[in-house]
Amino acid sequence: MERPSDRAEAVNGDAGPRSGSPLLTVSDLTKTFPVRKGLFGRPEAMIQAVTDVSFSIYPGQTLGLVGESGSGKSTTALCVTRLLDVTAGSIVFDGQELADLSRRSMRPIRRNMQIVFQDPYSSLDPRMTVKEIIAEPLRVYGSYGRRGQGERRVHELLEKVGMNAGDAARFPHEFSGGQRQRISIARALALEPRLLVLDEPVSALDVSVQAQVTNLLGDLQEAMGLAYLFIAHDLAVVHHVSDWIAVMYLGRIVEYGTVDQVFSQPTHPYTQALLSAIPSADPTKADDRDERIILTGEIPDPADPPSGCRFRTRCWKAEPTCAEVSPELVDTLGVGHPSACHFPELQASGAHR
Repeated sequence: MERPSDRAEAVNGDAGPRSGSPLLTVSDLTKTFPVRKGLFGRPEAMIQAVTDVSFSIYPGQTLGLVGESGSGKSTTALCVTRLLDVTAGSIVFDGQELADLSRRSMRPIRRNMQIVFQDPYSSLDPRMTVKEIIAEPLRVYGSYGRRGQGERRVHELLEKVGMNAGDAARFPHEFSGGQRQRISIARALALEPRLLVLDEPVSALDVSVQAQVTNLLGDLQEAMGLAYLFIAHDLAVVHHVSDWIAVMYLGRIVEYGTVDQVFSQPTHPYTQALLSAIPSADPTKADDRDERIILTGEIPDPADPPSGCRFRTRCWKAEPTCAEVSPELVDTLGVGHPSACHFPELQASGAHR
């Protein structure tokens, strides 16, 4: 009988070094939402937000999940943390199946998997002090302690994310966006989790602040052995923080491999287009548009996705078979990592030009 991890391992293939067992294994994850007419109307259609997504994350490593808005990245994050119920598939965390657990059964597991949201302006309660925000998970799980133990823990967490103990008495509106995200990270670390799900954690920040926060996340991972699911729409960001990259398009993973494999040998047209959009570090080539791949059109409606390959409506390689058969996520070219394309082609990446 096939194990839940078999599908994820088949997707991973031999793409890079791994040791031990995965902390998180997601296999054939699917999430659909009903589209209703009116508040109490019958479902008229089903939105296929995530379809047959599989991946693994190992302790101390980062999987970068990338794609345009509407590709299903955040839905995947919410399903992995069971903030959304799963339509189908398997989620195994630290050897335990989560997909069918009740909210009550998930409670002790949430200590070990925490989520950091995109917008630090709305994810922090403006009525609470920083101390109250960070202490909240400690109090909920009975870990705040007595005789100043909880307060010392709050101060320790603030210092861990590069802030001062004196900031504990202040309110969120008194801080910049980058500082607020540091507070969010401190709160997520309060219960000493093993996995952080980071849903676009730097996209709302200035570029200079993005680098500071991603460097902080790298330092915390090295010091604490954390595993990250890092979600972003910008490949340039995930390049600096990830060990593995999964590229999503309209609810499916279309390419999967190590950072070096995806950046140096992209084989799926969508990945190639995303990489070509990264600004060149070489000013002499900054205006060279011949190597740019400009995608036309918008992501199709997930309630009515294209038949066959979901990318075919925007792909310059599309052939009749692309409309008839959905491509499997396999290593057709034998380059060590899989992509879901009927006509994969090895292309030198423009990411480092």
